[in-house]
Amino acid sequence: MADPANQIRKLWDRLATNRIGARIFSRVLGRMVPYSGTIRPSVLEIRAGVARIEMRDRRTVRNHLNSVHAIAIANLGELASGLALNYGLPDQARAILTGISVEYLKKARGTLTAEAATSIPSGLAKEELRVETTIRDEAGEVVARSVATWLVGPREQRD
Repeated sequence: MADPANQIRKLWDRLATNRIGARIFSRVLGRMVPYSGTIRPSVLEIRAGVARIEMRDRRTVRNHLNSVHAIAIANLGELASGLALNYGLPDQARAILTGISVEYLKKARGTLTAEAATSIPSGLAKEELRVETTIRDEAGEVVARSVATWLVGPREQRD
């Protein structure tokens, strides 16, 4: 079975040459990663070590306080960190999320943009990597910061 991270990289490189292709990619991503698809992410940029993703403020991501739900924000941060990291990993490596922490700084309303940036390890030795993501509102104010911990290492061979 082909690795989803490698499929994502190949699909992004093929489709993201224009806005329509990026929209198609975002829809396909939501089907490939069903839970993350629940927030309907709109991928703006992915390259080795960097990802920018938007999430529109819709009723389905809101809480009882009429703001974006904390878990939707955590989902956005985790997805951005995973795309930034996995896009750049070599084919023989993989990353598994082992933890996430989120600091909520203010109520989030409107379209949110998550930006993740990280270095890309070789993936040839097991190591933990912390990927930070900043989530901003439409005014550019930081509403949350997340730190995802990923275990990166060589892909296990299957018989």
